[in-house]
Amino acid sequence: MITRVFSAAVVGVDATEVEIEVNTGPGEPSIIVVGLPDAAVKESKDRVIAALSNSGYRWPRKRTTVNLAPADIRKQGPSFDLPIALGMIAADREEELSRLSRCAVAGELALTGEVRPVKGALPLTLEARKRGKKAVILPIANAREASVVEGIDVYGVRNLREAHEFLSRNLELEAAAREDFSEEGDIVPGDVDFSEVKGQHRVKRAVEVAVAGGHNLLLIGPPGSGKSMLARRIPTIMPPMSLEEAIETTKIHSVCGLLPAGEPVLRHRPFRDPHHTISDIGLLGGTANITPGEVSLAHNGVLFLDELPEFHRSTLEVLRQPLEDGKVTVSRASGTMTFPSAFMLVAAMNPCPCGHYGDPKRQCRCSPGQVERYRRKISGPLLDRIDLHVEAPAVEYAELTGMAPAESSAIIRSRVLQAREIQRKRLARSRKATCNARMGHAQLREHCRLDERGNELLKNAMEDLNFSARGYDRILKVARTIADLSASPSILPDHLLEALGYRSLDRNLWG
Repeated sequence: MITRVFSAAVVGVDATEVEIEVNTGPGEPSIIVVGLPDAAVKESKDRVIAALSNSGYRWPRKRTTVNLAPADIRKQGPSFDLPIALGMIAADREEELSRLSRCAVAGELALTGEVRPVKGALPLTLEARKRGKKAVILPIANAREASVVEGIDVYGVRNLREAHEFLSRNLELEAAAREDFSEEGDIVPGDVDFSEVKGQHRVKRAVEVAVAGGHNLLLIGPPGSGKSMLARRIPTIMPPMSLEEAIETTKIHSVCGLLPAGEPVLRHRPFRDPHHTISDIGLLGGTANITPGEVSLAHNGVLFLDELPEFHRSTLEVLRQPLEDGKVTVSRASGTMTFPSAFMLVAAMNPCPCGHYGDPKRQCRCSPGQVERYRRKISGPLLDRIDLHVEAPAVEYAELTGMAPAESSAIIRSRVLQAREIQRKRLARSRKATCNARMGHAQLREHCRLDERGNELLKNAMEDLNFSARGYDRILKVARTIADLSASPSILPDHLLEALGYRSLDRNLWG
């Protein structure tokens, strides 16, 4: 008898349907798994045999073939344990499980028959809905994560027997309650707030501009000037994620097994801050199974690179494609995957190795050659893709001890949201561009027109500072964002001057 059970295999950050066929027939008692399984799937037969025995079932004492179709897609991980076990029970008993054809099933089995959580429950559920399934059966620990998907019932099971009894209609289970997602909820992760940052008014203004338009930002300043402190508070002024963005982001963290405990759906924009010793594979993604890297884990959020020149230059260069396209393609011997990676890059660096170049109060100990080599670790093409370069000077004692209240994240966020709403309406016809930083050339020409005085101003700046064509585009986009913060329908010369002021490395720090 042949029994069919439906599951899914995670490929990249999405899933593709897998049909598990279990056939029993004459021959030496054995279990053969075919269909391009990896080592974890091949080992499933031993876990399944023990789980069946310890759950009060018997495994077929015949030649049993388990086929995972389609056969040309590699099947990875232990999530096929539960559907294989259910197929073997049905094949051995020659029973028709009436609910099986309309369900997708996934779960890892312990030797006791307990069902353990698996990675990728969210993309699996999305694929099941796409294929017309009415329900999914998952480990109880994954039920809340999957329940955010509308239009499909999610049933969480604790063990193999519970799953089989439900499918054979000897037990009724209650579908998991729909996970409520409010786009207006609290978006501030933790207890950090901009009101805790003393001084640095110009830098905070630059941060506000960067967030309002989704621009990349580089902070340059001596140690202790508050660069990291400012960067870690950026998520507190970013717009809340939409349900679509939350699902996109959660899928990536789900397949990597990085969802926080008790948080089945990411409600806060991710903030990733890899150490400068990270490899290009760790940043971009890869390994033998091609998993997402930090640029994808930061999708719809912030990627913070502290001590930017300390990263390997080859590692930084892999950022060019995701910064330009909002996605990254990873090629390995096992195949090619494309992951989403639309993030806001925030980087921080010292002006020199000792950190005190240009400081009027502390002497720099670096030679001119050391300073030059330090800065040259960041290539011109990468720097061109960073919209704002802002100097963060050391904070004066009077500012540190001052009692004047600073603006809170909530106040800054309200201005950011107003600017983003202007951009949303302006770019409503575009599928790709959701903020000024994502505008293409056609939108740039349409929405970033300058008057005669503005054109003359930008022409002089281009001739004096030798901006590239990409730098020209970035300046116009930043100026458009500054105009949006002022609720101005057109870009004025003052907006353009402020945007030019945020190119510190072009003006006086880059030799």
